[in-house]
Amino acid sequence: MGSAASSLPSPIAGASESGRPRLTVERLARRTRQRRQIQSMIAACFVLDAAVLLIYAHSGTTSVLVAAGYALTGLALVAVYVLLSERGFHERFRDHYLVAPQSAVNMVNLLVFTYIAPEVGVLFLCNLFVVFGFGALRTSARQTAVVWTIMVLGLAALFLGTDKAIGMPTGTRIDRLGTMLVFALTIGRCMYLGIFSSSMQQSLYQSGVKLKEAYRRIEELAELDELTGTSNRRSIMRTLDDEIARCTRNGSSCAVALIDLDHFKRINDVYGHPIGDEALRTFAIGMFANLRSIDRFGRYGGEEFLLVLPDLSQDQAMRALERLRAIIADLDWSAFSPGMRVTISAGVTTLKPNENSDTLLARADGALYAAKARGRNRIASA
Repeated sequence: MGSAASSLPSPIAGASESGRPRLTVERLARRTRQRRQIQSMIAACFVLDAAVLLIYAHSGTTSVLVAAGYALTGLALVAVYVLLSERGFHERFRDHYLVAPQSAVNMVNLLVFTYIAPEVGVLFLCNLFVVFGFGALRTSARQTAVVWTIMVLGLAALFLGTDKAIGMPTGTRIDRLGTMLVFALTIGRCMYLGIFSSSMQQSLYQSGVKLKEAYRRIEELAELDELTGTSNRRSIMRTLDDEIARCTRNGSSCAVALIDLDHFKRINDVYGHPIGDEALRTFAIGMFANLRSIDRFGRYGGEEFLLVLPDLSQDQAMRALERLRAIIADLDWSAFSPGMRVTISAGVTTLKPNENSDTLLARADGALYAAKARGRNRIASA
C-alpha cells in the first residue's frame, strides 16, 4: 500500500499549522508518535502485499525474489522515513507528515515493480489507487496535481513506452486466490479510506461546532458584566447607539433611565462587600424579572445602571420606573442581613430629534441627581 497510510494523521493534529506556532515538547512528542504509528501501518501493508506475492511465487507465476525485493524496498523506505522523523526532519515542513513526497516516492516504487514484474502488475496498480486516494486526503490541490502528474507520466511510460503485458493471474487456483486477495485488500483499504474520511469530516465538524460555541461564549462574556450578569458598559452603550439610530430612521420614541442604588457605599461599609455584591446581583435579577423582552439593561458603572426602553413615551417610562422602584424596595433585603434595606433612585428622559447618546445621558444623569436631591428612593424626569 506504500504511502497509503501516510495521510492518516489525527484530523486535529496540525490544525493550527497556518501560523506556525511554537510547539510544546508534549505536542512534538505526540506528532512523532503519530508518524511512527503511520509508518507501522505502511510497513504492515508492505508485508501483506509481499505475502500475496509469495502466493503467486508458490504457483510459479512470479519469483520469490520479487516478493522479497518488494518487502525489503518498502521496509527500507519506512526505515528512512522513521529515521528522518525521529531526528526531527519532518518538523521543518508545514505538512510534517510529508504526505506528498511519500506518495510520489511510493508511486514510483509501485510503477518500477510493475515494470519488473508485470505478470503480477495488478497488485501494484491496485495499490496506486489506494496511495493516491489516501494522499489526496491531506495534500493541497497543487500537491495532488503534482502527484497525479507523476502517476500519469509513469503509467504512460509503462503502457506506451514498453510492450509489457500487465498481468492479472488467474491460471491456477492458487493464482485466483492471490488475485482475490489483491482485490480484497484493495477494497478493504478503500473502505478504510472512506471510514477515515468520514471520521475526519465528523471530527472537523465537531471541532467547528465547539469552536463556534467557544466564540459565542467569549463574545457573550465580553458583553456581560461578570458580577451581575447584565450587559457591561460597552455593550449597553452600543445597544443605546443602535436604538438611537433606529429611532432616527423610524421616528419612533425611546426612553432611557439611569438607575442608582441608594447609599450603596454605606451598604458595603456596614454589611461588607460580599453582601454588597449579593445586593447588586439581587437587584439585577429583580430588574430582569420585570422588564419587557425588548428592554435592555446594563451596568453603567459601579452601582449605576442604564435601562433602555424602546417605544415608550416619557409618561410611560416614568410609570414603568415607578413600578420597578416599588418592586425593588419591597424585596426582602433583610434575608441578607437583619435591618438591611435597598432602594433605588432613577433619572428618566426620552430621546429628542437629532440627539446623540451623550446629551441624552447627560439629561438622564441630571434627572438622577435631582431624584437624589429630593431624598432618594424616587424617580425624576428631565
